[in-house]
Amino acid sequence: MAELEWNDFFQFLLEHWLTIATVTLTSILLILFGLLNKHIHILDQWMYKADEECTRNGGELVGEVLHAHGVKFVFTLCGGHISPILVSCERHGIRVIDVRHEVTTIYAADAVARMSGVIGVGIVTAGPGVTNTITAIKNAQMAESPVLLIGGAAATLLKGRGSLQDIDQLSLFKPLCKYTATVEKVRDIVPKLRRAIHEATSGIPGPVFVEMPIDTLYTYQSLLSEFVGKKMGNGLIQKLLRWYLVNHVKALFAGAFMKQDITPIPPNIAMPSDSQIQSAVEIVSRAKKPLILLGSQATLPPVAASDVKKSLESLGIPCYLGGMSRGLLGRKSDIHMRQQRRQAVNEADVVVLAGTVCDFRLNYGRILNKKSKIIAVNRNPELLYLNYPTFWSPALAIEGDVATFVVKLCDRLKGYNCSQDWLETLRQRDAEKEKKNMEMAEQPTNQHINPIKMLYKLEECLDDNSILVADGGDFVGTAAYVLRPRGPLSWLDPGPFGTLGVGGGFALGAKLCRPDAEVWIIYGDGSSAYSIAEFDTCYRHNAPVLAIIGNDAGWSQIRREQVPLLGSSVACDLLFSDYHTIANGYGGVGFRIDSTNEDQATTLIKKAQAAAKNGKPAVLNVLIGRTKFREGSISV
Repeated sequence: MAELEWNDFFQFLLEHWLTIATVTLTSILLILFGLLNKHIHILDQWMYKADEECTRNGGELVGEVLHAHGVKFVFTLCGGHISPILVSCERHGIRVIDVRHEVTTIYAADAVARMSGVIGVGIVTAGPGVTNTITAIKNAQMAESPVLLIGGAAATLLKGRGSLQDIDQLSLFKPLCKYTATVEKVRDIVPKLRRAIHEATSGIPGPVFVEMPIDTLYTYQSLLSEFVGKKMGNGLIQKLLRWYLVNHVKALFAGAFMKQDITPIPPNIAMPSDSQIQSAVEIVSRAKKPLILLGSQATLPPVAASDVKKSLESLGIPCYLGGMSRGLLGRKSDIHMRQQRRQAVNEADVVVLAGTVCDFRLNYGRILNKKSKIIAVNRNPELLYLNYPTFWSPALAIEGDVATFVVKLCDRLKGYNCSQDWLETLRQRDAEKEKKNMEMAEQPTNQHINPIKMLYKLEECLDDNSILVADGGDFVGTAAYVLRPRGPLSWLDPGPFGTLGVGGGFALGAKLCRPDAEVWIIYGDGSSAYSIAEFDTCYRHNAPVLAIIGNDAGWSQIRREQVPLLGSSVACDLLFSDYHTIANGYGGVGFRIDSTNEDQATTLIKKAQAAAKNGKPAVLNVLIGRTKFREGSISV
């Protein structure tokens, strides 16, 4: 029986050998073609031709796309992987700002995005250059800032072969970015950059990452010379290797510089519907004690922050401002409340969370009165319902643009009059708390200067066109109660990630966007060390910023809890260091203010302001004592 089966099998082979051989050979050829196409893109070479005489490089395409998207600044720390991009940006009139640490490229880009509404761009070299940006990218993600990180990378030909600084960069950024991509051919640069910028600015803004291998950025001839060389052996292996390398380079440049659309793709942004606006109008119109809590999303494009300000002023409902919305209503507004927010929220019968999130800043929603009607508006559905229904529940939840909601709500509520008794109650509480703060400012400290008193002196000296950058813990927390941002987009803080070290980059980006503004960094002495080296960058690029350092020789926000709970200040103690001398070394000026010259504090502030107007960054190193002003504040 078995012999019969084998005979049948061989008979079948004899009868169909040609078909079998054809199928087998075809399969082998298809597999070989697939392997070759994967590595040298034979189809691309057939469809598109590489111009072997072309002297252009891929970096030029990057500059063209960024210019077409309105980018005015890129921030970088130089590296061979990215040099063609930087040269191209320079030739397209984009200012190339080189900084002292890669993390600053993203902090500065973040500030530009917030201040201008245009994508912020950081460009860094491969490996450690890219990894140095991770904290800033995570901060941008949580702050919802549209930032483009362009990272150099090892050549496509050498990936996974032990090339210098060759790591899997995309895996690091996929959890942090809305979009990540690697460029495999020069022809891909334009579409991948356009899509990246579109993704960054659409919906919930956030960071994106595009990896640019070095061989996609230089010229055809330079790559041919580098990879193929002039001398190779004549053996079969050497000839095959040369053929492979030449075709790999041709594949990289196939159709590289054909005409492509480089204009921006309009962002997709969810808008509140008319029915949702009407529902909100019906709730607010019946309110006796309404309250609006604005968050950073109220300042996002497409609505101008100044339009949001006008709408809120016309409505007349009391507002508390947080994040980037601080300053939205100006220094002195009748409807801007600064103190006793918890009590006001608890008493309000309607609370509008306009971009404000029920996270740690609202005690996870627990400070909201369960009898109040809550209207929540946010582009981010996760943040819209954060900690619901555990601690709070919205009467109306709207996933959409906050600024558009505010403007339309105010427009439809024309004629609504907020209770003057409610407004007067909140204003009186503000005045009472302000009086107590000023009384605390006059209390003596264990040594040096009372920080509250020093901040009140700074408040009186601040220019009307000033921008405040918050970078610190205890001193910055105190400053938030004393200093009053002068107008829309005049306050920058890291956001919910609570990152230290944003100061130098944020101030640099803000000063470049608004060169006529007086830009102040409010530093703690601990946080100042992260980015004070960027005063060199500010001096070299004519961006003279100012900084005040609250120097209490310690990490006070941590020490305040650690010492009474655990009985030790280990790792919390610093020195009363001469931080002001660093400014002098970086081309700026520095002043020390302590108990011996406290009576000259106002004069020294004005000297620092004058120096900045003359092109020199300035640092005020203020030695401060400890107060009970911040007791009970959270640090974890």
